[in-house]
Amino acid sequence: MTVGQSAGWIAVAGLGPGDEGLVTPEVTAALAEATDVIGYIPYVARIAPRTGLALHASDNRVELDRAAHALSLAAAGGRVVVVSSGDPGVFAMASAVFEALEAGPVEWRALDIRVLPGITAMLAASARAGAPLGHDFCAINLSDNLKPWALIERRLRLAAEADFAMAFYNPRSKARPEGFGRVLEILRETCGDERLILFARAVATAQEQLRIVTLGEAVLEMADMRTMVIVGSSQTRLIARPGAPILYTPRSAP
Repeated sequence: MTVGQSAGWIAVAGLGPGDEGLVTPEVTAALAEATDVIGYIPYVARIAPRTGLALHASDNRVELDRAAHALSLAAAGGRVVVVSSGDPGVFAMASAVFEALEAGPVEWRALDIRVLPGITAMLAASARAGAPLGHDFCAINLSDNLKPWALIERRLRLAAEADFAMAFYNPRSKARPEGFGRVLEILRETCGDERLILFARAVATAQEQLRIVTLGEAVLEMADMRTMVIVGSSQTRLIARPGAPILYTPRSAP
């Protein structure tokens, strides 16, 4: 990443799914130049303190405030990295920064703002299991914090009817523990009990757990907020072998 040394800038950066080896060199370089790092508490905790670097951690429900703070710091000359886990453009801070930019002072639009991609959880989980996203797929955030549950159900049904493989972010939280049960019901109605489903928890960390079951075997307790859930299409297959099996979706259409 090439940045000016006199003017402020913002890099909206993805820290990957957990393993430091999956952080891109571009993101590492931006962090080395930063005067400020802003983000959700556990993501900022991944950044090592150093002289000349201010760490600004905040709660997960203040994305727009966090984005406006970042823009203000950059406008004052700061070299600001806004961190997300995974990729910042996938259900993360890049959209919030641009939303705050659009609503903020017109001077902010002249800032140097860059989005630095990262390895998002669905890609890390897919790679760990094999290649379940090897053909057409979609990603759906199952949290209803920012959209109504009726919209989630509609998109879920349409994606299942279209026979996409599906990657689910934020499947089940303490605040909405039963909603994922409804998701499983809809999937069974549309896809049948034999459809393969991957529960990939804490991928690329020491707590990583992978479980591949059928929809008929799946229960809501298999998912939490650290779990990426991937439901295969009708063509997704499981290769049994010594050790962990391989889950994949062929590239050819049925």
